[in-house]
Amino acid sequence: MSEEKNEGLDRWDNLVNILTGKIEIDGKKVSLKDDFEKFFIKSNKTAGTRIRKAMQMLRREAEEVRKDIQRNKKSQ
Repeated sequence: MSEEKNEGLDRWDNLVNILTGKIEIDGKKVSLKDDFEKFFIKSNKTAGTRIRKAMQMLRREAEEVRKDIQRNKKSQ
């Protein structure tokens, strides 16, 4: 498998990890699902802040995936 394909799969893993795994925000390991529950069910405002930060991480990673795809398409 080429290096570009490995990089693409690594990015996919990062996206999945942000959505489903534990990620580090402000030095604390958090679960996005748990924070959604804390914010929307328990009205925990701090969880809302962590959700926004995680969404920003997700947006940046998704943008990098888009750039990789465009670069790959142009090189083929």
